Amino acid sequence: MGFFKASAGLRGMKRFGVIAKVLIKHGLGDVVEKIVGRKDKEGEPTKIKGAALKPGVLSPRRIRLVLEELGPSFVKLGQLMSTRADIFPAEYVEELRKLQDRVPPIPFPDIQKVIEEELKRPSEEIFAELDTAAFAAASVAQVHHATLPGGEKVAVKVIRPGIMKKIREDIRLMYYLADKIEKSFDIGRILAPSNLVKEFERTIFKEIDMLIEAGSIEKFAYNFRDSDEVCIPEVYWDYTTKSILVMERIDGIKMDRVDELKAHGIDPKEIARIGLRSFSRQLMEFGFFHADPHPGNTIVMYDGRVGLVDFGITGYLDEEMMRQIANIFLGYAEHDYDLLLDAFLAAGLLDEERMDLDSFLIDLKDVSESFYGRSLQSISVRDVYDQIIYLALKYHIQLPRNLLLLLKTFVQTEALGKILESDESLLEFAKPYARKLIKRGYDANKVFKNIGREARYVGKYAKVMPRFVHDILKQVSKGKQRVEIWHEGFQQFDTKLEKGLNRLTVGLVLSASILAAALVLNSAQKVLEFEVSFLGLGAISLTSILGVTGYVVTTVLGVWLIIAIYRSGKL
Repeated sequence: MGFFKASAGLRGMKRFGVIAKVLIKHGLGDVVEKIVGRKDKEGEPTKIKGAALKPGVLSPRRIRLVLEELGPSFVKLGQLMSTRADIFPAEYVEELRKLQDRVPPIPFPDIQKVIEEELKRPSEEIFAELDTAAFAAASVAQVHHATLPGGEKVAVKVIRPGIMKKIREDIRLMYYLADKIEKSFDIGRILAPSNLVKEFERTIFKEIDMLIEAGSIEKFAYNFRDSDEVCIPEVYWDYTTKSILVMERIDGIKMDRVDELKAHGIDPKEIARIGLRSFSRQLMEFGFFHADPHPGNTIVMYDGRVGLVDFGITGYLDEEMMRQIANIFLGYAEHDYDLLLDAFLAAGLLDEERMDLDSFLIDLKDVSESFYGRSLQSISVRDVYDQIIYLALKYHIQLPRNLLLLLKTFVQTEALGKILESDESLLEFAKPYARKLIKRGYDANKVFKNIGREARYVGKYAKVMPRFVHDILKQVSKGKQRVEIWHEGFQQFDTKLEKGLNRLTVGLVLSASILAAALVLNSAQKVLEFEVSFLGLGAISLTSILGVTGYVVTTVLGVWLIIAIYRSGKL
């Protein structure tokens, strides 16, 4: 076990040496020095040969060149970085978008070996024909055209052999480098590259799992089953595995070849409208969208239909987020900024306790008004995107990954529209789909469905609650848990209750005293009667003195009680 661990560490060190050489080659040697942290005998950092940096060392172009030279994993990481305009400055994002996921194809015998190992039989038995030349080659997979024994023309996408192992090794190095960068550079602590590596790790293995992509194709085929203008390729499951995807081949013209489209009698503007309708349905009807609609992934068939291919990157939206995005579209299209603000709040994008919503609304109006009523040809897609990211950065808005994917898809969709010379406004085009989605949310069937779902949640909680209470009480009885009950706000209640009882008691005593005094004065029995010459009273008894005294005391206390109650405002 120790031998294999040491071997893995040795391979990692070798790969790190390659990375260090590439960094030094592109003038990033000082970065290597900080990461390695080596020092000479006097405690000064050891200078690495060729490590001197030129002005503009962290220029976007240098970073792109480094990532390209480091290979597939780092190219994919750079492509992910290009979607995070909420983290990286605009000039870096723009440069990283130039990363090309095209590499020389690997030799056909290596691809043939993967096919035969996965499908457990010779390729000659699997395919009637299999082109040895790659139709397309990317960093993690390449595509070959083939024909099945039944005559079906297919595209065979094969994961490059050994790529999974290499990606895992590179991810371990990415974590190491991210940790060093965060500890060695102030900018590293701000950007938190380790979080980016986590996101990359979560997405890259899904992207290179052909079974996941095949499932995405099936979902799209089901969603567009009633469409006569969008074509989704059929998946041949008998030939599909984790490393191989065999699907129907879609022949046609790449969407950006406008002159070729016109030569075949196809109207580019109509193709743009099909694309906008398709995007609107994905966004506001299905909640599942193709997140990489560039020209290479969008084929215009010779009969005028639009075929979507390469479903490695997709995005999801739940029902609530779909409704809020529909409200956002309607708010923009109708200049209704209150609706926009409500939609942003409902989507959880804004924190009304931490943010100045009035300032945000003013900035939102300033950003948005300049784009109203303009066609795709007159809008700079980069300006729209940059303005949205500017607001996100200024107000510290955390954008979820799927929303960032949606923004990128929005940009790519409009870019395709401009290539196709479309003058359609995406906001206006999407408006009827947004209204339909909002209306759907209030349909009786939808309401009852939501009520039923909430009722199931309540039923589930009611079912498990007795068991939870039993477990808690059992733990308490064994002394493993302690239950503390705190109450607040009853202090004044106690004081007021005590005062009320005291007044009631005084009132009862006063009543009893008055009755006693009256009985004493009216009593025929005289105790200790003696002569008094004062005020001509003649004779007076002790009982009379006690009765009068009782009357005086009760009268004084009664007046005091009335005054106290009157002052309390409770009379």
